[in-house]
Amino acid sequence: MTNRYPFIAIEGLDGTGKTTLRKGLFQLWQGLFDTTPLCVLTTNFLSPEHAGQIVEGKYRPSAENRASYLSAIVADKNTTLQQLVEPQRRARPVIADRWLLSELAFFAVKHGARAEDTYKALAEGLAAGPDATLVLELPAADSMLRAKDRAGDAVRADWDVHHVQSAVQEVYAEVTGSPQAFPLLGTVVRLDAGATPAQVLGSAWTALEHLGLIPGLPADEGKES
Repeated sequence: MTNRYPFIAIEGLDGTGKTTLRKGLFQLWQGLFDTTPLCVLTTNFLSPEHAGQIVEGKYRPSAENRASYLSAIVADKNTTLQQLVEPQRRARPVIADRWLLSELAFFAVKHGARAEDTYKALAEGLAAGPDATLVLELPAADSMLRAKDRAGDAVRADWDVHHVQSAVQEVYAEVTGSPQAFPLLGTVVRLDAGATPAQVLGSAWTALEHLGLIPGLPADEGKES
């Protein structure tokens, strides 16, 4: 293990269990190593001059604001990396609820942009990416049923519908099927979100062990476990 803790992104459709997995990883690191991870979001508004562009581009996407939204995403992520992720990695793991894969899906669905084109534009401006992206996979119909049953979650009529979520899932499948073309995702780990939460957590932890991303477990020890 190096002197830096891992930066991990968790991706998946709403209802696939991203929050549950994040909480599980948080508790494992805290319980086993007395280390409290830092949890961040895909958008953190740490570059305040770009906040308006982010809100406008996310909730009112158009051809006119597409370029400014893309630039604002890059600025926000770089500021998050500089102010939160990199400084904290000397002391604790960092776990992101979504990071890059979800942006590729958004631009594909809302702007008809190919994932590889959006990735190229983002990669030209981003300084770094996560060590690993954990992708929770579940059929869109099942994820929507789960998301619908959650209390207090806002539903967007233009996003939380089956044909849109199915299109998002297709982008996820395209990207995770060719991870070598998207190196800023880090190592892509695909997880069956249809398993129990304990099984998903166990699979994620085992994958991180094999990648040498668990503190106290060198990379070669994790691969032999």
